[in-house]
Amino acid sequence: MEHVPALDEDLKKTLGPATAKVLAEQLGLHTALDLLHHYPRRYAERGELTSLTELADQIDEHVTVVAQVADARILTFNGGRGKRLEVTITDGSGRLQLVFFGAGVHKPHKDLLPGTRAMFAGKVGMFNRKLQLSHPAYEPLGQDASDRDAATAFANQLIPIYPACAKLESWKIAKCVDAVLPSAQDAVDPLPAALREGRGLVPLTEALLKIHRPGTKADIEDARQRLKWDEAFVLQVALARRRHADSQLPAVPRRPVPGGLLDSFDAKLPFTLTQGQQTVSKEIFDDLATEHPMHRLLQGEVGSGKTMVALRAMLAVVDSGGQAAMLAPTEVLAQQHHRSITEMMGELAEGGMLGGSDQGTKVVLLTGSMGMPARRQALLDLVTGEAGIVIGTHALIEDKVQFHDLGLVVVDEQHRFGVEQRDALRSKGKQPPHLLVMTATPIPRTVAMTVFGDLETSVLDQLPAGRSPIATHVVPSKDKPHFLARAWERVREEVEKGHQAYVVCPRIGDGEDDSKKKSAEDDGDKRPPLAVVEIAEQLTRGPLAGTSVEVLHGRMDPADKDDVMRRFAAGEVKVLVATTVIEVGVNVPNSTVMVIMDADRFGVSQLHQLRGRVGRGSAPGLCLLVSEMHEASPARARLAAVAATLDGFELSRIDLEQRREGDVLGQAQSGVRSSLRMLAVIEDEEVIAEAREEATRVVAEDPALEDLPGLRTALDALLDTEREQYLEKG
Repeated sequence: MEHVPALDEDLKKTLGPATAKVLAEQLGLHTALDLLHHYPRRYAERGELTSLTELADQIDEHVTVVAQVADARILTFNGGRGKRLEVTITDGSGRLQLVFFGAGVHKPHKDLLPGTRAMFAGKVGMFNRKLQLSHPAYEPLGQDASDRDAATAFANQLIPIYPACAKLESWKIAKCVDAVLPSAQDAVDPLPAALREGRGLVPLTEALLKIHRPGTKADIEDARQRLKWDEAFVLQVALARRRHADSQLPAVPRRPVPGGLLDSFDAKLPFTLTQGQQTVSKEIFDDLATEHPMHRLLQGEVGSGKTMVALRAMLAVVDSGGQAAMLAPTEVLAQQHHRSITEMMGELAEGGMLGGSDQGTKVVLLTGSMGMPARRQALLDLVTGEAGIVIGTHALIEDKVQFHDLGLVVVDEQHRFGVEQRDALRSKGKQPPHLLVMTATPIPRTVAMTVFGDLETSVLDQLPAGRSPIATHVVPSKDKPHFLARAWERVREEVEKGHQAYVVCPRIGDGEDDSKKKSAEDDGDKRPPLAVVEIAEQLTRGPLAGTSVEVLHGRMDPADKDDVMRRFAAGEVKVLVATTVIEVGVNVPNSTVMVIMDADRFGVSQLHQLRGRVGRGSAPGLCLLVSEMHEASPARARLAAVAATLDGFELSRIDLEQRREGDVLGQAQSGVRSSLRMLAVIEDEEVIAEAREEATRVVAEDPALEDLPGLRTALDALLDTEREQYLEKG
């Protein structure tokens, strides 16, 4: 009887050490099960030729094409000493040249006769302005004339085209899959039978056979539907189990005290909270009042008033006798939060101080660059409970920082913190503190369910009254240089009206970031990205001469950074030329215009974040996206999309559709990228939402999954150490 490889068997045993080594090193495939989950990227049909016209976009990429030989001829050079075989292939839509040299011309000359159909794989190159594949690997299709039945069967087959690499072409991977396909019969089905039958999904074994060796297009669709459900469901069960485990932890309920700090603060507010702020605050207060820790994600559009909602939650916790800590990703942002929170609270932020309110509390700042006396005082205020609120950077996480009674942790811009940092701060509470995670990067609903699935989600999508609209325009500086000149005139006009401006550049330009400059030159870019230091100098000498222009970037001394930000906030500095250090949290309502240089070098979400720094007061905002890119380029299309809408959720969807999901989800999804082979978080919104519902129900009924051994096995495979950290938002 033929050997059937076990699913967890090393591929060396089945395929031999050389092939197994390439699969492991190039594609990360180690076992038969890994290989079974390496799905075809697409399928070619003998009757349907793959389009050669698409290859122009894939120069230097490894491709597989199915085509027919139109002609083949041997040419000689070097006085007849050298030989070159040129083969032209066609698929009806276009033609492509293949070239073979030297002793390697004889076999393909014999194999690739005109009329021969074959699969060809190689790296797309360009020679004499023509696309070509040099020395491609090839596999003739259905050449076995002696076996008519086999040829007919082959003729009707859908040919799987696998994600491949230079050392292993798609058809060789197909042969490897053939070797392990019999072991698919031993695959453990993770879906509960009732769920699978209720949704009309095929069994896992059948899905694996159909995805790799489909008889019809309907087979492929059946398999895809089933395999998408596996990925969505197993991931959502993992997240549901985390939510369930968190809900079992004890926490101290934190309720505001009538007539306490929160009531005093609300009474002082010179405006009414938006309906959205009131709704989200109620959700948070309900969570804080329970005996289990809150785990909530607060998504808010830029300028939607998230800080106000977070501050009211912190005041409620202080009312109940606890302390609240806000963790910010940068010193600039921590200082900004500290400034704006103490301003909003007024005398309520001066508890125990002369002129402070009896109901007040101390609000302290803790960052790495603070002087020793101030730092010592802040640490003392925390351990004695004198300070009810602390705002800080990673410095809050250090071992020596002790709290009197930590009741709430607010994490700003969650995607910038790893799991260890978040948990290190949470572990400083006597019991697990409540957790509020904030992000100003709008996340489409399905991404939130996939990446932040262990958190309940609240969304703030209303802007507070008095916020002004922001007009956004693309400035094509290369095609229309006079547009850029006009942009600087607009900046000067705003400054003359008493307003302020930001100018953002992708590079610092202080000599230490020459690597960016060099890589730009290596890439064949005409010039390196524009730099803060250089642009500031040009503006001071040229279009903004006589105006107060200052620079701000991450490599400045912290005291200098704080000084520049304070003078900008006070209106002394009129134009701030900065890197993306101002992307989040910086709040200067008097700033009305933002010019983003080389805007095409920033992502859609980042541009939206940056734009949110203006229009925060009563005067309308203006954002100018300066780019040298050609009007027809994808980069300009991205900028046009940003200019066309102020809806961050719409932009995040565009961002996700335009880029590979892994890029957008970034590190947040690093540990689970390899488990999402079939599922696309934007297209498969329905599957993810339904899988979340089913997973929540299954875990509520059987938290340990005792009655579902197949699901437990699938979870163990998903939750190795790396992915555990992903689920912790690594």
